[in-house]
Amino acid sequence: MTFYKYQGTGNDFVIVDNRLQYINKKDTKRIATLCDRRFGIGADGFILLENDKNVDFKMVYYNADGNESTMCGNGGRCIVAFAKFLKIIENETEFIAIDGLHKAKIEDGLVHLQMQDVSEIESYENYMFLDTGSPHHVEIVSGLKDFEVKSNGERIRNGAPYNEAGSNVNFVEQLSTENFAVRTYERGVEDETLSCGTGVTAVALAMHKSGKTKADKISLQTQGGPLNVTFSTNDNGYDNIWLIGPAEQVFKGEIEW
Repeated sequence: MTFYKYQGTGNDFVIVDNRLQYINKKDTKRIATLCDRRFGIGADGFILLENDKNVDFKMVYYNADGNESTMCGNGGRCIVAFAKFLKIIENETEFIAIDGLHKAKIEDGLVHLQMQDVSEIESYENYMFLDTGSPHHVEIVSGLKDFEVKSNGERIRNGAPYNEAGSNVNFVEQLSTENFAVRTYERGVEDETLSCGTGVTAVALAMHKSGKTKADKISLQTQGGPLNVTFSTNDNGYDNIWLIGPAEQVFKGEIEW
């Protein structure tokens, strides 16, 4: 199997061109092994690029545990860069993912990915919850640099009200009126990742909804680098949501499937 390794602000993925449908997508154990950093290639997720009769391509995404999962924002940006590398697209595209249709464009070396509209943001005493293609718990903390992300994220991810389905967990610290630091515990990886695209999207919308910022372009500082989220508001919530950041090919290789 020929594979490509991509990363978007440190969120890394094994990506395979599966337009000929030669990958056994039910072999979850093999997918998990490929994502293992000691026994495989090592990645936060596994992505297949496939044909679709209505749009440029289809994105199929698996968490590092080998299970097909909900939308991955950084993975979406990486597969757009991969599609350009394969010459399937030039600088603009429409593709389908598990959560529906996405538009994307590449400008000045950055991949701009349009996310799904968000109409519902739940607010609680100490946190907020919303779905940006994947479910996200958003919680403001102080001292984020030294915060115990894994232990606290694991506790929240598996606790009520999320229980078996679980949620991704984002811890946030405000740096300025339009700038926030974010660290994310991702379900399926079951650990902190250096960056989470749907996570920073959720943080940007939650911070606007809660009145922490009035800006419609938010800068998010992750462990793996900076991302930006832009959006518009409407009577129903948020639309025209774009996740913006780098995506680059790290290496190409071959491995037995």
